[in-house]
Amino acid sequence: MTGSETLAAAMFVFTCLTLLIGFPVAFTLSGSALAVVGLGSVLGLIDSSYLLAVPQRLFGIMTNEVLIAVPVFIFMGVMLERSKVAEEMLETMGSLFGRRSGGLCYSVMLVGMLMAASTGIVGATVVTMGLLALPVMLKWGYDRRLACGSICAAGTLGQIIPPSIVLILLGDVISAAYQEAQYKQGIFATETVSVGDLFAGALLPGLLLVAVYLTYQLIVITLFPEKGPSARETSQDVGHHFARKLLHALVFPLALILAVLGSILFGIATPTEAASVGAVGAVLLANQRLCREQGWSARSCYLAGSSIVVLVVLNAIFDLRVSRESIGYFDGIGLMLALPVAATLFLALGRCLVQLHKGGIVADVCRRTLDMTSMVFLILIGATVFSLVFRALGGDDMVHRYLTALPGEVGVKIAVVMAVMFVLGFFLEYIEITFVVIPIVAPVLLSLGVDPVWLGILMALNLQTSFLTPPFGFSLFYLRGVAPKSIATADIYRGIMPFIAIQVLVIFIVAFFPAIATWLPDRIYG
Repeated sequence: MTGSETLAAAMFVFTCLTLLIGFPVAFTLSGSALAVVGLGSVLGLIDSSYLLAVPQRLFGIMTNEVLIAVPVFIFMGVMLERSKVAEEMLETMGSLFGRRSGGLCYSVMLVGMLMAASTGIVGATVVTMGLLALPVMLKWGYDRRLACGSICAAGTLGQIIPPSIVLILLGDVISAAYQEAQYKQGIFATETVSVGDLFAGALLPGLLLVAVYLTYQLIVITLFPEKGPSARETSQDVGHHFARKLLHALVFPLALILAVLGSILFGIATPTEAASVGAVGAVLLANQRLCREQGWSARSCYLAGSSIVVLVVLNAIFDLRVSRESIGYFDGIGLMLALPVAATLFLALGRCLVQLHKGGIVADVCRRTLDMTSMVFLILIGATVFSLVFRALGGDDMVHRYLTALPGEVGVKIAVVMAVMFVLGFFLEYIEITFVVIPIVAPVLLSLGVDPVWLGILMALNLQTSFLTPPFGFSLFYLRGVAPKSIATADIYRGIMPFIAIQVLVIFIVAFFPAIATWLPDRIYG
């Protein structure tokens, strides 16, 4: 190991230790890198001119169209969470399954899956279900550990079930690593990996994880019925009222989920465009619920929704693109028809936003979206500086040399990387691992012929465990913050252990059967 490589390794260890102490992530990453550049310049191990590449890297982040989807999806998730969509889902699921043994456990898991596909925000899902479902489960005598574990596990499904912020960030990192691996192999007509590939690849593993979770709950409640008794006094709505409640609570959110995911998976829209569709749909759902609560007219909401449907139909019949050299007579008719519909949509959507503003929702949603987006991009900027200095010191070559020197096949090297990521997940956030660790190890593994989509899904499943693993699993902290005092922290930690084991099991299943992650992208994108 050369002196510069030793300095690179020391920088990585120092950064991890500093993060454990509790310093802000973004400032730790960039600060440790700049400190090492200063020390390396004095020792003659690095040329400080490498930092001149930082502005170009930052400009690349600012102009990255894929990353634009991050704040839009965050806005969509926060809007749905703020409009109490999860509350309606839980109440409706409770009515459907509450009278069955373990019905509330199944309801929590299914609502977690739906919330994952609509919001993807772990903290909001765990806190919401912790406040609403946990007291009811305790009231009806559910086992504390099973209840806490189910809520924490269901809340983290948003990290693997698309649309997921993790998959968007991971898609950008994996795509860059895949191109770098091809360059090192002398392949300059490079193939790319899109966020849509990862979305399609994560769908079946995510559903598999939900199925295994539900199977575990079913087995536990079948063997130990006292751990999940039926809530016999749970209200069971019937008739027209329940059908209407089911429509508002499940059908509309499901339609939004299908619109967002379907547009991505079938190539109708890019992830950024689909995120915009999701944001508009979230505004309409939030406005519709607010109008029902306040007794206001929801005409603007339904008018905007109808306009969207009409525009989709017109787009299927006509070519509505305006950035063309010439537009035919037939398409011109389509554009003339679409113009008043688009104007109607614009005015109706504006009216919906005005009503949401009156309800005190818009300002809060925008503020929380800004906070979360700033955190993500500030960490991304710090990670960019860190990775630039790490590569300038020869750290990537050092990692490549050590990984390729490991005995055994490619599977052994992947297992080592996954084990390291799993251990780091006990102490670091998924964003830190995504931006610091994966850019270092992914190019090495991809250069060995590993399928990038399969590797990305394995890493996404691994990153999901970081929300559950003690002592710093964020889902555990979220639930601890809203759980009643009768729930001990030990109950939460012990309750989550079986679900962590299930996640590890699913990682092994996907590792040994790669088609679970690659079949759907191959079928959709070839």
